[in-house]
Amino acid sequence: MMKIEIWSDFACPFCYIGKTRFEQALSEFKHKNKIEVVYKAYQLNPNAPTKMTKDAYETFAEGHGMTKEQAKQRFDMFTQNAKTVGLEYRYDIIQMTNTFDAHRLAKWANTLKKEDEITARFMKAYFTEGKNLADHETLIHLVEELGLDPKEAKKILTSKDYADEVYNQIQEARQIGVQGVPFFVLNRKYGISGAQAKEYFTQALEQIWKEENPLEVLGDQDESQSCDHDECGVDL
Repeated sequence: MMKIEIWSDFACPFCYIGKTRFEQALSEFKHKNKIEVVYKAYQLNPNAPTKMTKDAYETFAEGHGMTKEQAKQRFDMFTQNAKTVGLEYRYDIIQMTNTFDAHRLAKWANTLKKEDEITARFMKAYFTEGKNLADHETLIHLVEELGLDPKEAKKILTSKDYADEVYNQIQEARQIGVQGVPFFVLNRKYGISGAQAKEYFTQALEQIWKEENPLEVLGDQDESQSCDHDECGVDL
């Protein structure tokens, strides 16, 4: 079994792209059923507001010390990269809000084996649908779409449940030297930073699998044409 941990944030444009490319590579990997994928929380901007007061262009420009036109150019670059993997980014309606509570719900979803689904849903809601991921009613509606209990989600959001787990995963990222997301850790042996090409992920999966399984048996074997002790051995 190979374990792959992925640190990401729902508000990270390259995390959504990287997740998509990685999944494309994994879907074609012949040992995909022996891969365990674990999502880890990360926040690019822990001080992000819960409500937008300005549009995304102005907000990003002010936060990064650039002009509004430069922000638009940066967003265009994100959008074009997203298109290469079939994703649509809508920076004209995006709400750059805090993702902490969304991460808490994702940790709850993990206990129900739904974190992969909720991660994909939250990313699409943020980048394509312009949803506010800090708004509790929005989050409850999104998890309900996935068949999760909206009453339990509301209970979590009005408490501090899973907050420590989110904090701990963010701290863990710092401890292992994560400086940007997405960040993929394979078998706690190799790290891959950024939204690499699908081919890069494919190569990494194959390389690590070979290292961990050097004597893999290839193809369908005809057991009638091989020797074991009972078939061919001689007791002396």
